[in-house]
Amino acid sequence: MNSKSIRWSIALISIASCGIASAHPGHGGSLVTGMASGMLHPWFGFDHLLAMLAVGAWAFQMGGRAIWLVPATFIGLMALAGAAGMAGIALPQVEAGIASSVLILGLLIAFAVKIKPAAAAALVALFAIFHGHAHGAEMPALGTAWQYAIGFMVSTAALHGIGLLLAKGLDNRWLRATGAITAASGAWMMVGI
Repeated sequence: MNSKSIRWSIALISIASCGIASAHPGHGGSLVTGMASGMLHPWFGFDHLLAMLAVGAWAFQMGGRAIWLVPATFIGLMALAGAAGMAGIALPQVEAGIASSVLILGLLIAFAVKIKPAAAAALVALFAIFHGHAHGAEMPALGTAWQYAIGFMVSTAALHGIGLLLAKGLDNRWLRATGAITAASGAWMMVGI
C-alpha cells in the first residue's frame, strides 16, 4: 500500500469511527478517566475532528511559519479555554462557535486563503477557545484535570499532524475539494444547532 493510500485510510477510519450525530457523546459517566478520556474526546466529536484536521491542513496550505505557529497557537489557547471550562466559567454559544470554526476553516482551505501567519494564528486562537471550553466543561467527574488536559492536547496535536500529512499528500484540487466538504459539514452543523 502506498503512502497516499495509507493517509486516505487513516482519514476514512478516523471519520467513520467518530460520533456523527452528537459532538460530545459518552464522556460524562465514562469509566475511562484521566489522560485516556482526554485523548478520546477530540476523536469522537465529528466537529472537533474536522476542525483539528482542518487546522493542520490549512497551516500546510499556507506554508512557512504557519506550519508550526497555527497549530501551536490553537493548542495553547485550547488549553487555557479548557481550564476555564473545567473551572465552570460560562462561555455563550460554544456549539455555534465550534460549528462556525468547521465552516470557516473549510472555506479557508477551499479558497486556498493565505494570510500572514500571525493573523492566521489569531483566527485559530478564537476557534480554539470554543473547542477548549467544550473539552474542559465535559471533563468526566472521575478524571484528573491535568491528565485530562494533557490527553486532549496530545490528541489535538496528533490531529493537526494528520491534517498536515493529508494536505501534503493531496493534489491542490483535492485539498480544496476537501475544504469544500468540510465547509458543507460546518454549515450542516450550524443548521442543527
